[in-house]
Amino acid sequence: MSEPLLELKDLRVKYGNVEALHGIGLTVRRGEIVTLLGANGAGKTTTLRAISGLLRPSAGEIRFEGKPIHALPAHELVKRGIAQAPEGRRIFATLTVRENLMLGAFTRTDKPGIAETLAWIHRLFPVLEKRGTQLAGTLSGGEQQMLAIGRALMANPRILLLDEPSLGLAPLLVKAIFQTLREINQTTGVTIVLVEQNARAALKLAHRGYVMEVGRLVLEDSAQALLSNPKVQNAYLGSRV
Repeated sequence: MSEPLLELKDLRVKYGNVEALHGIGLTVRRGEIVTLLGANGAGKTTTLRAISGLLRPSAGEIRFEGKPIHALPAHELVKRGIAQAPEGRRIFATLTVRENLMLGAFTRTDKPGIAETLAWIHRLFPVLEKRGTQLAGTLSGGEQQMLAIGRALMANPRILLLDEPSLGLAPLLVKAIFQTLREINQTTGVTIVLVEQNARAALKLAHRGYVMEVGRLVLEDSAQALLSNPKVQNAYLGSRV
């Protein structure tokens, strides 16, 4: 079994006086795809935002490659290998597709490496090369999601955090994006943490999963075991996609 890449220990996060995460602990190993499942408000996005440095924990610890990172600013975490494609994509609508991608490499100085990463992303998502000079705000929803993932990959991350990549997309496009995520993981070894409402698609992609309820982790298992778990089926897998 591979060593832990990311560890959360008794992590607590507050919004003002309201505690959103109540001491959660989880482990993500190198090369894994791990999914976080749960209803809206369960704390999934809060967890990702804490990992990526956008929220400061009120207690507990986040360790990356064995070192505590929870006090570091977000840009420093990007340098260390943590990148996020956020919920809602958050692309820069008035910049071109290429400009959006290049912003993803803002912490890098290795020009040959940046060019190599850009060429790889164009192979993963050919439409991004085709529309390189187009304003990002004119892309379709699916193209914008590809751009958000591509921009995160431009940072050359060791771990990729994805928040609701299927949101608002047609089933065929969701299938294509998830196939690309599997390819990214298998060919490069990039570790992925996936927050996704489409629980069935997420579990078919992932190696392991955690189930969250109101700021707590209530279940952890292999993705295959969670797919066949009656409680998970009743709560999250009621309709097939």
